[in-house]
Amino acid sequence: MLYLTLHWIVRFLFSVFFRYRVIGAENIPKTGPAIICPNHISNLDPPLIGVSTKRKVHFMAKEELFRIPIFRSLIRYLNAFPVNRSGGGREAIQKGMELLKEDKILGIFPEGTRSKTGKLGKGRVGAAVLACRAGVPLIPTAIIGGYRLFRPLYVVFGKPIHPYEYEGKSSNPVRDLTDRLMKEIQRLLDSNLS
Repeated sequence: MLYLTLHWIVRFLFSVFFRYRVIGAENIPKTGPAIICPNHISNLDPPLIGVSTKRKVHFMAKEELFRIPIFRSLIRYLNAFPVNRSGGGREAIQKGMELLKEDKILGIFPEGTRSKTGKLGKGRVGAAVLACRAGVPLIPTAIIGGYRLFRPLYVVFGKPIHPYEYEGKSSNPVRDLTDRLMKEIQRLLDSNLS
């Protein structure tokens, strides 16, 4: 119940202070597993993505955030789980696989870290590894407009990219899937909504 209350409060705040809009919500499956993959420009990105869909999103978050006692409890409650960005993240991959097997939605920032310039960085392969292993779609997602008070802020969900499209057609499906994902995110970012 608290999750739902927080969901609506945060959504309302984004709507009031950032003229927030969601485009392409129909591209998120109503049931079954998927991985939402947004660009990463702010610490506000996870709650923004979380309130942009009716389904709960389970985010991979850098393990450093889980070292802050009160914050750790809050982000765990909001369905985040830690990933060690320097050590390969094996435990996070395992946890991600478990959640996908339970038909959950994951949120993974494919750049791996926030962009300091606002421009899309190079994609890491973690989301594609999970998608290929679990056979689930990636949802390219763009956060457009930045977080400027009373200026438009958009979340745009693109069409799902399915890993089966690369089966038997690519010598490196994980890299090819990652490259296509990043191109799709960039295409969404270039849609001139702001």
